[in-house]
Amino acid sequence: MAGPKDLDPSSSPRAFLGAELRHAREAAGLSQEELGRPLFVSGSFIGQLEAGTRRMMHEYAVQIDAILGTKDFFERNCAALAKSKYPDHFAEAAEAEAVATAIRQYTQLLIPGLLQTRAYAEAVFRAYKPLATDVEIDEDVANRLDRARLLNSNPTTPLFWSVLDEAVLRRTVGGPAVMAEALRHVAALIREHRIIVQVLPFGAGAHASMEGSLKLMEFEDAPPLSFVEALDMGKLQDDPATVNQHTLLFNLLQAAALSPQDSLALIESVAHDYEHGEEHS
Repeated sequence: MAGPKDLDPSSSPRAFLGAELRHAREAAGLSQEELGRPLFVSGSFIGQLEAGTRRMMHEYAVQIDAILGTKDFFERNCAALAKSKYPDHFAEAAEAEAVATAIRQYTQLLIPGLLQTRAYAEAVFRAYKPLATDVEIDEDVANRLDRARLLNSNPTTPLFWSVLDEAVLRRTVGGPAVMAEALRHVAALIREHRIIVQVLPFGAGAHASMEGSLKLMEFEDAPPLSFVEALDMGKLQDDPATVNQHTLLFNLLQAAALSPQDSLALIESVAHDYEHGEEHS
């Protein structure tokens, strides 16, 4: 396994704190496992903090200061990490997503956030928050579109591979015109070789992830993570057995889904139906 990567302290608060944690841990002569033991976390979790893929929570910062003799350094500096433009249940996953080398995602009902258009995202947020002000909705939409900059490079880094339930294509979010634009956008990203998408058709019947959506993330210098999300709830998983199980689930979804070529044809066909007002049930 490659040694830890030197982080640029100016790149983000997490990178700065991760670099300082690694320095302080090594100065104390502790391995990642030895530091993790009194915190009741794995050595891989400490590695993720050092690599900047996990956020340091206040309770860990206090204990780390006590163990490493760093006074209140980590407690004071982790406050910067607590500030996020994303909801609490999603903030840590969004931060990990930004440094991932590969993202694999299955969604049941919605186009993934990284692939949404402005109009589609606005319709989604307005449905979630019917009493929110236009300013609040605009801020939510801007934050979501900002995340999508991950896919602006070509070839794209990270690798993004999505399995979409057919319901994602059929549920009319924002009206036919919004759906047509949204699906054409997904198709364009596919044709530009920025993403890989498969559609899991209704005809596949029962499948491996009927209970919820799933996101898997891989990193250059840290173990993989999985993220499962429900209404106003989300959990980032780093337990190797759990991540392996979720990886198997995603592999089964890929096997049951249409090929990327057939999926693109279906996406463009449904977009055409929306554009021409045709039934697509």
